[in-house]
Amino acid sequence: MGLEEKLPAGFALTTVEQVVGLARKSSMWPATFGLACCAIEMMSAGGPDYDIARFGMEKFGATPRQADLMIVAGRVSQKMAPVLRQVYDQMPEPKWVIAMGVCASSGGMFNNYAIVQGVDHIVPVDMYLPGCPPRPEMLLDAVLKLHDKVQNTKLGAHREQEIAETEERMLRRSLPLVDKD
Repeated sequence: MGLEEKLPAGFALTTVEQVVGLARKSSMWPATFGLACCAIEMMSAGGPDYDIARFGMEKFGATPRQADLMIVAGRVSQKMAPVLRQVYDQMPEPKWVIAMGVCASSGGMFNNYAIVQGVDHIVPVDMYLPGCPPRPEMLLDAVLKLHDKVQNTKLGAHREQEIAETEERMLRRSLPLVDKD
């Protein structure tokens, strides 16, 4: 017997965090950073066959100041790395990053001095998208998974606590178990 049963029809109960999460996930504007063949697949995701606009992402902006999602598509050279970081730093908070393709995720087949072996050495990555090149359907799936992550992100002090708990959990997972006797 909760409050929901006592309200008249047409009322919905929610929290501010849920409303903000819904607004953020429904209005993501990506900053494109297409560097290689993966960029062609990213562009086709915006076309009529896949229509990324149905997720509120029809504005692929060339300006980082109006974007909150960076899609790094393709290999990142050492010369391009500072530019990528500068574009990321110019994006307003909160911001998210998708590493699209095996070259952006881990350097791919280019294991040499000129290519960065994973864009996560430059910017923090929220979603890794494998494939060479990944299909537009895979990009849409990664966007949907990122939407779930964004919608469930906490706000304010709760967010800082969630980040600290996640870091502690990851640290415990990576360290060997030691008895405290």
